[in-house]
Amino acid sequence: MIGAGADGLEIAVPFSDPMADGLTLQRANERALTQGASSLTALHLASLARQTSDDVAIMLMSYYNPIMAFGERAFCESAAQAGADGLIVPDLPPEESSALRDACRANGLDYVYLLSPNSPPSRVELVASLASGFIYCVAVVGITGARSQLSGELGGFLGRVRGATDVPLVVGFGISQPEHVSALHGQADGVIVASALADLIESTPEQGRVEAVSRRVQELKAAARK
Repeated sequence: MIGAGADGLEIAVPFSDPMADGLTLQRANERALTQGASSLTALHLASLARQTSDDVAIMLMSYYNPIMAFGERAFCESAAQAGADGLIVPDLPPEESSALRDACRANGLDYVYLLSPNSPPSRVELVASLASGFIYCVAVVGITGARSQLSGELGGFLGRVRGATDVPLVVGFGISQPEHVSALHGQADGVIVASALADLIESTPEQGRVEAVSRRVQELKAAARK
């Protein structure tokens, strides 16, 4: 789910970060599944978020299997009805995504592709030709999880992608601190923060979680606006 940071980078908070989940998100996903969470749960949460705000952009992120089981067109229709703006499916290669991309387009949804630092020029060009909404740029090669510092190769990678497209670039994987957000000014249009917030929720007593997460998000948004 994407939350906009006014006058600067955007801050994105996904429901989950599929395909390369680190231990933090694996535990979060396991807790959710144990409590009975499903695709319908995500759609319901999207609907509640849309009722709260007409302005915030909402992106649904999922493995392809649940969408295939739901039915591509049915899922996209339901996502649009819930108020979602787009869909991210990390494990579906661009070469095999035409049917789902068409279903998204038919329902007014953006279909977001991922690129990583080891994406060859041909893949960058392909994604650039298909992208809408934004391109999810993976900051590191590996699994998700908060990191102390960003890769020194990230700037060059983002420069290669920027040279191929005018579509906004949003960076995820390892983003955890306001300093990371500040460092991306002039290189990216937004960031995705997941594991760092899941870690915070996990380590904070239940009664203080809302306040702790709100404070951390405000710190990240402040860095995005500077």
